Amino acid sequence: MKYLFVRVVALLVLASTPSTLAFAQDFKPVLLYDIGGKFDKSFNEAAFRGAEKFATESGIDFRDFEPNSETQYEQALKRFARRKADLIVAVGVGYSVAVRNVAEQYPNVKFTVIDAIIDLPNVQSITFKENEGSFLVGMAAAMATKSGKVGFIGGMDIPLIRRFQVGYVQGAQFVRDDLDFIENYVGTTPSAWNDPIKASEMAKSQYARGVDVIFSAAGPSGLGVINAAKDSGALAIGVDSNQNHVQPGFVLTSMLKRVDLAVSQAMQQANAGTWKSGHQVLGLPEGGVDYAMDEHNATLITAEMRERLEDARAKIIAGEITVDDVDGGNSGH
Repeated sequence: MKYLFVRVVALLVLASTPSTLAFAQDFKPVLLYDIGGKFDKSFNEAAFRGAEKFATESGIDFRDFEPNSETQYEQALKRFARRKADLIVAVGVGYSVAVRNVAEQYPNVKFTVIDAIIDLPNVQSITFKENEGSFLVGMAAAMATKSGKVGFIGGMDIPLIRRFQVGYVQGAQFVRDDLDFIENYVGTTPSAWNDPIKASEMAKSQYARGVDVIFSAAGPSGLGVINAAKDSGALAIGVDSNQNHVQPGFVLTSMLKRVDLAVSQAMQQANAGTWKSGHQVLGLPEGGVDYAMDEHNATLITAEMRERLEDARAKIIAGEITVDDVDGGNSGH
């Protein structure tokens, strides 16, 4: 009887184990980057870190793809959808049309798109209140400038990047109303996100005109602004990821856009069966945006500056400070 009992238990375990393991092992998440490369120290790298966090915590690998041009977006989406991916996360507004087309063709595949809004039952759209984080770094720029001239360099002139600029200017003016602002945009096509040489030239021109702090919202192109800050003995403000380390002592702070949080949460939810379609917006209250403090900028942001920034952050979260937005600004980089 004892032998029979052991055999029955063993058979029950074997019968149940495969389905349990299949649930964990068969989940197939995919991450598709925007143009600029996985390790761009900015937007794409934040997305990669989010997927890595999910993989580390769950033990489930993810597949990813780095496109060289927008023409590859729809091809990649279709390829992974045909391979029965359970969730495809596409980062960047460039995927808007491609995700809409492919999601309609593959209604059983889940899609999460970062920085765009697509109203389909199998698409989750995640955008950010970049203006709220930009308000804080605008304050930092206003408190740090000695010349009274601050700059902004955007990638493409689209509503999302205008949202960065609007928040930045409002935050700076919240501190002082006598500032001069100079702005430039790198280009009008997606290549604007990956042209650090042109961004550097624009930054050097602004520094030569007396600007001493520049905030760049230009993806990998912004690395050119940071390098120009060092060459000019001035300050830059990083974006998306914490870029304080790129040129320590010349990066005042970075406006953090938590693409990593959006990606990791989407994968966790899809794996757990709690993923939902619809539109989510991540701002300061949700931890979706912030400003970066670490050992690299600790001497640039004084205790008094930090106190003012933290006070403003609390007031934005509490609704006591309303940060301006851009009309039609729900699409993005």
